[in-house]
Amino acid sequence: MGPVNESNLDWSDTDRGETRFRRKRLAAAAGGDDLGCSLYELPAGGKSWPYHYHTGNEEALYVLTGEGFLRADDGEHRLRAGDYAALSAGESGAHCVVNDGEVPLRYLLLSTMREPDVSVYPDSGKIGIFAGSPPGSDEPRTVEGYYRREDTVDYWLDEV
Repeated sequence: MGPVNESNLDWSDTDRGETRFRRKRLAAAAGGDDLGCSLYELPAGGKSWPYHYHTGNEEALYVLTGEGFLRADDGEHRLRAGDYAALSAGESGAHCVVNDGEVPLRYLLLSTMREPDVSVYPDSGKIGIFAGSPPGSDEPRTVEGYYRREDTVDYWLDEV
């Protein structure tokens, strides 16, 4: 498949309280399989997905325009155009992007698109489980769900 131009793609909108952004799935539109890439735009005061990390996928972000900050495992880091951040798989790659500026913050987010994957949400104590297609994919999944970590049960519960 040839190149795609982002101006030919529609935005998808997410608006859940402070989590507000627009997204264009660039890699999916170009037929990408193993590397995901989306263009995100956060309005002033908006933030990306809730603070999380992936156990099986590395992500990276590159800021195109605007300013904000990256909440990461080691603290908050200012972001501005030209900044690149590698977000490794595991707890040290935990992240959330926040636009505390007055103009939209636009950035590219890339992902290795491996499955199965488990995403961990430290603030809410949840985990997300994905198999059959990776996080960020539109393909059907064979297993998907979000669970409270505190609801752990013994391995042998209800087994015969």
